Amino acid sequence: MAPGGNVEWLSLPAMDAPAVFAAVLDRHAGRFRAGPVDRTVPTGRRYLPGTMILETTWGTPTGWLEVHDVLLIGPWHHDSDRTQRYVRAPRDREAEGVLLRVFRCVHGFVDLEIDCEPAFDYGLSGGAWRHAGDGYGDAVCAADGSEPALRLRTDLRLGFEGPRARAETSLHAGESAFCALGWGDHPPPENFDEGQSRLAETRAYWHEWLRRGRFPDHAWQAYLQRSALTLKALTYAPTGAMVAAATTSLPETPGGERNWDYRFSWLRDSTFTLWGLHTLGFDREATDYFYFIVDRLGEGDDLQIMYGIDGRAQLDEATLDHLSGYEGAQPVRVGNDAWRQGQHDVWGVLLDSVRLHTSTGDRLDDRLWGLLTRQVEAALEHWRKPDRGIWEVRGEPKHFTSSKLFCWVAVERGARLARLRGDETTAERWEAAAEEIHADICEHGTDDRGVFVQHYDTDALDASLLLLTLVGFLPASDERVRATVLAIADELTVKGLVLRYRVEATDDGLDGEEGTFTICSFWLVSALAEIGEVERARVLCQKLLSYASPLLLYAEEIEPHSGRHLGNFPQAFTHLALINAVMHIVKADQVITEGVAEGPVAIGLSLEPEGPVTTGDQG
Repeated sequence: MAPGGNVEWLSLPAMDAPAVFAAVLDRHAGRFRAGPVDRTVPTGRRYLPGTMILETTWGTPTGWLEVHDVLLIGPWHHDSDRTQRYVRAPRDREAEGVLLRVFRCVHGFVDLEIDCEPAFDYGLSGGAWRHAGDGYGDAVCAADGSEPALRLRTDLRLGFEGPRARAETSLHAGESAFCALGWGDHPPPENFDEGQSRLAETRAYWHEWLRRGRFPDHAWQAYLQRSALTLKALTYAPTGAMVAAATTSLPETPGGERNWDYRFSWLRDSTFTLWGLHTLGFDREATDYFYFIVDRLGEGDDLQIMYGIDGRAQLDEATLDHLSGYEGAQPVRVGNDAWRQGQHDVWGVLLDSVRLHTSTGDRLDDRLWGLLTRQVEAALEHWRKPDRGIWEVRGEPKHFTSSKLFCWVAVERGARLARLRGDETTAERWEAAAEEIHADICEHGTDDRGVFVQHYDTDALDASLLLLTLVGFLPASDERVRATVLAIADELTVKGLVLRYRVEATDDGLDGEEGTFTICSFWLVSALAEIGEVERARVLCQKLLSYASPLLLYAEEIEPHSGRHLGNFPQAFTHLALINAVMHIVKADQVITEGVAEGPVAIGLSLEPEGPVTTGDQG
């Protein structure tokens, strides 16, 4: 939703489906604007606290208008007709497939307009409107060969101008109006009172959901809550999958070619996802996501780095050449060919996710053990081979240090689980292999300064190595860890914000620069806190929080000179790293408040869990 009241992006019926409104990628690819006539800049915008309801306030020369925009959530209604989409257990509430927009004039009068022009299949097909019923407030739009059809209801009088449905009216102080666009099984509200009732029901849902979380009484609580709400909104309830971002092809470089489709679920994100959700108390969502991963494991094929939100494996990439791109950045891509890449971190993040999940008290099903064993053996088979790394570079494969790190994670976590199952022979074999990988990384993955480097054939730095202490590879007190963290902080930053890598020193197969990666900057906060540089970590965290959008959301990158957000938006991985970083500072503040001697602070918030693991034998 743009500040001016236009729906810039909406994929229907699911987050990875073709967009019906794609104005963010081409001004002729669909629009749905509602707001004051001849005004484009609102006085203010915010989410209503504790909700995903967007409130926009408009001040005009003649009056003041408040607008509430919300995707409605209502009661589960498939009791007699089981939906085929759901794999996870349905809850009492579900998304209704309705965008509701409510208008209230609070002073004077405001001329209000509604302008809805869908452009189906990423702008390829215009729709045809027709009235439904006897009045002017109910209309349907459809395009040949495109699904779903749209239904627009309002208490204004709709008329049609080719592919556009329009309405205008003057609202005076105390008067209200609504419009609602529906595309699912739930029809839009028939009148304003019904709309208000369903809005209140959605508000109550978000308040109730957030109330289940555990948030510290801290000045940064609002950032944690907004991140939690954003992660929930990026979750596909039928399978438990979480998309990396809600958009495609928002450029990492203005006008550049680093434009990707992020509307899929990456296994790379799984450890942070489970840690973040469990830490904030959302165990049910963590469990749903965990079993989305387990389902992929049980399909028998080699584990991929990413999947569709419905679990599909094939995510073929195509370009949409009819779209001009965001501010002219081309190509516009749908699908993501990174699904074809072999990346050696997949086994580590899987085993780490299992370890994290079982440490929360959920039992590890014995039937999974054979599948997990296969993943550990795959890590052992591949760890000596080059790959394309955590950043999915499209250049030549290299011996990336972080890839070997996560192979170590896979084998080390597997050994722990084997020992807990009483399989001493397997545990000892895997422990010996983990020690071999560990020694290899320490020997070949560092430079003359003892700093860990991007891959074995370079002295270049890589921000992924901030994870060394977070996954328990070495203790935070190790001089090599400290040297690596400080080298990244001092040498791989622009105005204090962290780059993934220096593009001039990395063969990533692409041209152009990129912004600083916000997730990496939040990783630096966590790593600095781990090595005892708490004040430096706090200052950086405060700086990063100041870069949040007015709605406390983050894209993938930040342009360090202007503070402009770059890349797809909002970015789940960034919000997950924010949770980890903020909780590091919160914990450090608690430790200091309780009176700890000067020196390194034992934060105890690394991604390597310490709790007991429940296996099927012990369950």
